[in-house]
This record gives sequence, structure tokens and C-alpha cells, in this order.
Amino acid sequence: MHLITVVAIGLAMVSKTTAILIPSSPPSSAKPVDSSLLSVSIEFFTFPAYTQIQATTNCLANIATLRGAEPAIRIGGTTQDRATYNPTLSTAVNYTVASPADAPASLTYGPSFFSLASQMKGDVTVGLNRQLNNQAITLQAAQQAKQSIGNLFAIELGNEPEFYASNSPVIPSGQSWNQDTDAASEKSWFSTFSGSVGNIFQGAVYLSWNAGGLLSRIGSDGARFLKSISRHSYPQSACGGASTNLPSLMSHSGIVSYTRQYQSEATAVHAVGLKYFLGETNSATCGGGGISPTFGAALWIVDYVLQGALNGVDRLYFHQGTIGNCASFALNNCMTSVTNIIFIVQAYCFWGTSSIFTPYYGVAFVSEFLGTDGAKVAMLDDGTSAIGVYVVYSSSNVPLRILVLNSNYFDGSGTRSPTSVSFTGLSTSSSTKQAKRLTAPNATSRSDQGAAVTIGGSASFASNCARAGTQNTESVSANGGSMSVSLQAAEALIVFL
Repeated sequence: MHLITVVAIGLAMVSKTTAILIPSSPPSSAKPVDSSLLSVSIEFFTFPAYTQIQATTNCLANIATLRGAEPAIRIGGTTQDRATYNPTLSTAVNYTVASPADAPASLTYGPSFFSLASQMKGDVTVGLNRQLNNQAITLQAAQQAKQSIGNLFAIELGNEPEFYASNSPVIPSGQSWNQDTDAASEKSWFSTFSGSVGNIFQGAVYLSWNAGGLLSRIGSDGARFLKSISRHSYPQSACGGASTNLPSLMSHSGIVSYTRQYQSEATAVHAVGLKYFLGETNSATCGGGGISPTFGAALWIVDYVLQGALNGVDRLYFHQGTIGNCASFALNNCMTSVTNIIFIVQAYCFWGTSSIFTPYYGVAFVSEFLGTDGAKVAMLDDGTSAIGVYVVYSSSNVPLRILVLNSNYFDGSGTRSPTSVSFTGLSTSSSTKQAKRLTAPNATSRSDQGAAVTIGGSASFASNCARAGTQNTESVSANGGSMSVSLQAAEALIVFL
């Protein structure tokens, strides 16, 4: 394997790289790919509304077509810990807000909530309330979920409990709340509920605590209640006035470095036979800081999903908040209380009622790269430059496709310098390969603002997420088992081998 070394040779000239050998079979660093690797999380209170818009059906179907398997769905988030089940409620959900963009401080939901969840085609995970400590009511909800949802994968009990306020009802009076006490609480609830619904729980659901740490605290007798462990992850935050940075978000070397943190957790979780998920993830919390709806964020998704798999993540669930706004709620200085709600726009949605947002283009592109036949993925660069190179292998260990990503930042000013990447080891001595390009005018481009974000030259998505335009391929000449491709800053390319 040869490592990429990018050498700048002038702003208007093409940067060059050393040739990269395409291994004829998966290298030892290759990792298996779950058929639902890229999945979707939907905020609890707004889930019923998502089921009423055509884009939800079409966007999920697009992923399923590209991957040959339905994306999994997690229904949960901050509002799951404000929601109370009412078995007599005739509507799926009931709440009052001052503005349609707001998130409710409290809400009720009924049996039809789970009927809607049962219509999701992929695995379904449902998050239920633990913070309010009404165990009997939450158990009723869990029983209804088990009865109604034929494809129920798991049940969460509580969301990001490290941020429960000191007066949260689940915290015993006068008791400190830390990972030890939370783990004891989780284990107790799992044990109580398992007799009615089985051992189908998703544990941890942490943002800042080590998710694998739950296992050491509940022991093997507690782990038997679980199917999976969930970690939440957002690479950047705009909470508390923090600033976000798009070049940093989309940086290939930065993504490689950031995702290494999952390795030890994934290893610990897999060692006891459980799945390890990023059960809620996206680009930036508390408003997205202006970077979340951009083309740079679409490129980040491509890189982030593949690095997740390489670091042992079985599935990444990308969170969708208030429709069209993707709301995140800062609670008393960003998630430290259930009161004093401040609504902040979080534009990391994949779709809304009338637009398909730019990050979804990255979703479609990486899904096509993995394909219906991708079984293992490997990274061929060393993770230290702006150029990422991946190869996906079939179940019979044949290289199928290469993905090359140029994460150099380009904001539309100055020269958009291209980079050339060369490959050796092609199975045919001479032929023409086909390639498909993901591009936009620059890294800050937004499809909802009219920018030409495209896959294959002219393909895009209609407002209901139906495919629009034509996806064209480019010809890449291969000679003597070698070929070269060129990418501008902030572009990605799939080469079909």
C-alpha cells in the first residue's frame, strides 16, 4: 500500500499524488459494513409529522434502493424524556407550542404513535421516558410498542441522562447523579421491564459519558437485557456561543482523528456480543452554527460514515429535528435542565416539506458507493492529508468501487485547485472505467438556496425526494493496470471498477 503525499505545485496547476495500490483482496484493516450502516434518528415529538410528508417515504426508499436494505429508524431525543404515554389518547401525539418551530416542554402520546412507527420498513428503535420516573406508565408504553411494532429492534429508556437536572424525578432526593448511579438506574429499569417485553434494550444513550462504561457498571447480568449500546456524537457545537468551522468539519484528517474515539467503545461492546451504534449523530449541536446545511457537510457525511464503519460503528443514526428547521433545544445553557427552553434553528435536516437539503446528497452518494453488494470497506490513504481514498469489496472479496474525496476547503473565492490521484493494481491491463462525481460550486453551497449541487453532472432531488435529472458518468482511461483521476477542492468521485 502506498500512502498519499500531496505536493502543491502552484495555484493554477494540478497537485499530484503518489500512486496508490488497489489491493486485490481486502487488507487486514478492512471492516465489515452493516446493510443499514447509514440510518436515521427522528426527534420524538415530531415523528408523527414526518410520517405525513412524502419526502420521508421517498428519501428512505432511495437509501434502501441504493443499499438493498432499509435504513433503520430510531425515534427519540430530548422530547422522549418529556413525553407521557396515554393509552386512551385518540391522536398519535398531543402538545401545545407557541410557535410551530418550538419544541414542547411536555407532551402526551397514544397507541397510534406506535401504529405509525410500525409502518417504518427498517428496524425501529423507540426511546421512552425515564427522567420523569413514572415507571408504570413507561412500562405500558413499552408493552404497546412491543405489541404494535413488528419490526421493533430495541427500546431506549431515557435520553442523554448525564444532562438530567438535579431535580429530575428519576434522581432520588439528595443523591448525586453520575454514571454509576445512572447505570444502576438503567439496570433496574431493564430488569423490571424485561419480563414484559423481553431483553430488547438499547443501553447508555450517552453524549458525553463513555458508552462502553455502562457495561462494566452493570456487569454480565445487566448486559443480558441489552441488544445494543448507543453513543451520541456531534463533532461540533454552537452551544453557549461556541463557534463552528466548516473547513474543520469537512477535513478528512480531522474526521479520521475524531472517529478514532469509537474504537475502544466498539471493541468493548462487540466483546459481549452487542451492537455498537451512534444512535444519534449529526454535524453540530445548538443551531449548527451555519455549517450544517452546506455542501461541506454533505462531504463530511460521506467521510464520516465510512470512518465510523472503519472504527467499529455498526450503524450511524443521523438525527432529524423539527421538520424543515431541525430544531435543537438549548436547555439552561445547553441541555442541563428540563426547563427554560430556548429554541435554536438546527439546519442539519436531510429533508423538509418542500426542500431536500444539501446533506442528503452526501447520504445518497456514500450509499451508492457502498451499494447493494458492498460487504467490506477499507481506507487506502494514511488519514493525514485532505485526500481520502476508500475501496469497497464484495462478499467474495473482489474490489468493486473506489471513492476519492478531496476535502480541501473552497469557498468560491480564488482558484479552485484540482488534485490528481493515481492508482495501480487494476485487474485489467487496459480498459475504460466509469466514474460519478459529487460536486457543487463551493463548500458553502446550499441546494435549498438554489445552488447547483449535483451527482453525476445534473442529477438532483425534487422537493418530495424523487430523483430528478440524469446521472451521467465520466470515462477514466486505464492503461497497464493504472489510472489517474482528478478532483477539484471540495469534491468526491466514485470509480466503478
